[in-house]
Formats: sequence, C-alpha cells, structure tokens
Amino acid sequence: MFLKKDVIVIGAGAAGMMCAIEAGKRGRSVLLLDHASKLAEKIRISGGGRCNFTNRHSRPEHFLSHNPHFCRSALARFTPQDFIALVEKHGIRYHEKKLGQLFCDESSQQIIELLRHECEAAGVTWQMPCRVNNVSRANAGGGRFMLETDRGTLSAETLVIATGGLSIPQIGASSFGYRIAEQFKLSVTPVRPALVPLIFGSEHPAGFSTLSGISIDAVVSCNGGRFRENLLITHRGLSGPAILQISSYWRPGILLHIDLLPDIDAASWLSDHRHGSARLPSLLAQHLPRRFAEAWTQAIVGERSEVPMNRYSHKDLEQIATQLHDWKIIPDGTAGYKKAEVTLGGIDTRELSSKTMEAKKVPGLYFIGEVIDVTGHLGGFNFQWAWASGYAAGQFV
Repeated sequence: MFLKKDVIVIGAGAAGMMCAIEAGKRGRSVLLLDHASKLAEKIRISGGGRCNFTNRHSRPEHFLSHNPHFCRSALARFTPQDFIALVEKHGIRYHEKKLGQLFCDESSQQIIELLRHECEAAGVTWQMPCRVNNVSRANAGGGRFMLETDRGTLSAETLVIATGGLSIPQIGASSFGYRIAEQFKLSVTPVRPALVPLIFGSEHPAGFSTLSGISIDAVVSCNGGRFRENLLITHRGLSGPAILQISSYWRPGILLHIDLLPDIDAASWLSDHRHGSARLPSLLAQHLPRRFAEAWTQAIVGERSEVPMNRYSHKDLEQIATQLHDWKIIPDGTAGYKKAEVTLGGIDTRELSSKTMEAKKVPGLYFIGEVIDVTGHLGGFNFQWAWASGYAAGQFV
C-alpha cells in the first residue's frame, strides 16, 4: 500500500490529536498514526481515571525547560479557558479540585471521546496499530517525508512527532521521538523521570519504612523549587504531591529541605512548653501524626525522646525547632519511568520555532507535547502544554 497525505501525525495522544484536529479544520488531509491498539491510554489513566485535563491558573512559570520562555507563545494562544470551552461544548461535566485543577466528574474516557469526535469532524483518518520502521525524505534537499510502516509506505508533505517521552513504558512509551530528532541532527537535552516518587536505599531515613501511608502537610524545597502540599511516606521512600512536584527539581546527591510545621513558629511554641512535663513526641503529635512524631523525635534526639520537656535546654529546643522547619534528607534516587508521570527534558527548544513548533533546520518537521523540553508542574499543566503545543502546530502544518 502507498498512501499520500498532506500531514502525518505520529502519536495519537493529547498533543497529537489536538494538532490533527486543527490541521483538519484548515482543510489539510491528515493521517494519525499510533503503535498502540488502544487510543490515548495515558489520558485514560490520568487523574485517577478522571483526567486532570487542565489547570485554571496555567502560566509559563509552571513549566520547566532549559529555555523557560519557549512555552509562552503557545500557552498564550490556547488557554485553559479554550479547552474548557471544548469540554463544555461536548457536555462533559467537570469539577475543580484544589489549586485550579479541573477533572471530569465521570471518566477520562469522555476526554478521549471528545478528541475522537473532533478528529472525525475535521476529516482526520487513522491507522492504529501502526508501527513506523523508518522515516526519510524523498530527496536529500528536502521533499516529502516517506514512512515505511508495517502497513506499507506512507508519504506526507508535513510530519508531526507527538510520541511523548519515556514515562510509563508499560503502556507503550518509547524513545521514538528522540531518535527521529537525532536522525535529523536536532539536539536533545538530557532526559530523566519527573513527577515521580523518591526512594531510599537499604535504610529509610530514621527507619521510617514502618510508617508507610502516613501523610503530612509540609513545605518541600530543593534546587530553586518550593511546594506546599501533602508529603506521603511509602515503604520505599517519599511520595505525595509535594514530593512529585519537587522531583522535577531534585538531582542525585542534593538535599531535600522539609518544613514539617509551616504554619507554626516552632521555636516559640516549644519554648512555651519548655517547663512542662509532656514528652516531646506527645507535644509534636498535636500537629503531626503521632507515629511519625515518635519516629522523627527518636531519629533527631535519640534516647532523649523519652524525657519530659523540662529536661531540655533552651538551646536544645532551638536546635529541634530548626530541624522541624528544615529537616534535611538525601534520597538515593527516583522510582523511575514506570512511576513517573512525565519525562523531564527532550527536544531542545532552541531547535524549534516557538510560534509553529517546526524544526528550524528541517522544514516540514514538527515536534509537540511531552517529547519537547517543556515539562509542567503537577496538576493539569502538562495536558495544557499538550493542547497548546498541538494547537500551535496545527495552525501551520
């Protein structure tokens, strides 16, 4: 089989479908390819099955990149309200959780169906599953893109790579997009798991492995990032929103700084109880989970955790207060791509036009979504980047 199209989009996820929709609306003949047999699995499993499809407060400062200004143009041209309008057009009920996060009331499948219906309305055609074995140009100076697939040879004037990153390989993530970039001599910044739990080696800090499941409202900071959300202790390390957020900033060997009592002046509070007979763990249990308070105190002051408050000096309490506001720990690593929500790094944005997403050195070749070195914070921001970058490319492909 030999098939010619104006545009071929490889990757039928959030960004790929959005791009295909917009290109189809412009009258372009569009073919959408994906190696998976099920459509948009990453959308389906997102947000606990309800898809955190955007964030009302999405702004450029919620995204990480070696070039932090790259995302501004696309985000300005397709806003959260633009996608909300699409959701409302399809009659999908949604609700807002904390910090501007929007979720479907029912199922993430509704977002997949929305995108499928919009693709069909725009005349987009599909080939799924379809494995691309080779990509080339018709001639050395440019020309049409030629794709050798397990369904035959395909040809397109414009090629869009929307294949995502390496996160969640169990549903098909691969390095395909990075390999295409390298084939066409485009730079790729180093990639690593992001929005991912952090783990410890054989020894959990302070022996906390028995505290798995305990959640604490804390401020976690590291390497310029700072987040206040819940921190969750796991049997392997730390997770929860605060940790997933800070994981995008953390690097091996770097300390995490954790403020366990962000709303309290710990030094004054402990000083107020300095002459009492209560044990320090019992006092801390007024603001922290009791089992955690016991384990943390044992780790910080050892056997003295059993003595009453009136046995501590003013200096002792100042040191404990400092630890409460700046508990320092060093993770051994991350839980890896299997547990990561996204991939940090990717196609170097200096290689792309921020207006069109087209490769500057390879006319007709576009990259969108997670495969690019643009990574959002937790809470719907990465979907907003998918919609915005897909929309931007769709106006020009």
